[in-house]
Amino acid sequence: MKKLLIIGLLLLIPLNMFAASGIAVAQQPCLTQSEVKFENEFRKLWINHVLWTSNYITSATTAGAEDQKQVLAHLLKNQEEIGNAIKPYYGKAAGAKLTELLKQHIVIAGDIVEAAKNGQGAKVNELNKKWYRNADGIAAFLSGANPNLKNEDLKKLLYKHLELVTDDLTASLVKDWDARIVAIDDGVTHIIMMADAISHAVVKQFPDKFKR
Repeated sequence: MKKLLIIGLLLLIPLNMFAASGIAVAQQPCLTQSEVKFENEFRKLWINHVLWTSNYITSATTAGAEDQKQVLAHLLKNQEEIGNAIKPYYGKAAGAKLTELLKQHIVIAGDIVEAAKNGQGAKVNELNKKWYRNADGIAAFLSGANPNLKNEDLKKLLYKHLELVTDDLTASLVKDWDARIVAIDDGVTHIIMMADAISHAVVKQFPDKFKR
C-alpha cells in the first residue's frame, strides 16, 4: 500500500512542477462515439470510391470482361452514398449536389478509360481538362459549404487523386502490374487522408452534432 502511495506521489510531481511554473498541461480532447462513427464511415466510402474505380478500370481494359456495366452501376451508387453522408449536416440539396459532381467525376473517368484504351490521345487530353474542371467544382462546393476547408488545399488533394487514378489506368494499359499495385496502394492511402480532412472539418463546423 505504501509503495502504491509513493508511486502515486511521484507521478504527481511533474504535473505539480508544471503547475507551479505556470506552464499549462495540454489535454487531448476525447473523441465521441458519433465522431468516430462518422469519420470511419466517411473514410470507408472514399476507400470504396478508389477500389471500385480501380475495379472499373480492370473491367473496362480486360478483353472479354462481362461485369463492366454492373461495376459502373455500383461505383455510381457509391457516389450517392458519399452525397448522402453529408445530408445530415448540409441538407438534401447539398448532398444531391455533391452526388451530381462526383457522378460527373466518374463518368468523365470512364470516358478517359475508353479513349485511352482506343489510343485517342487528343480526346484523352480534352477529357483530362474537363476532369480537372470537375475537381475544381468539387473543391469550390466543399470549401463554400465549410469555412474550415480551403479551396486550394482541396484542389491539391483532388488533383493528386486524379493523378493516382491515371497511374492506375496507365499501368493497366501497359500491363505493368507491379506499378499498378503501387498506384492502388498509394490511391487508398491518399484518399484516407482526403476523407479525414473533410470529415474533421465537418466535425469542427458542427460540434453540437457530435457531442456523444
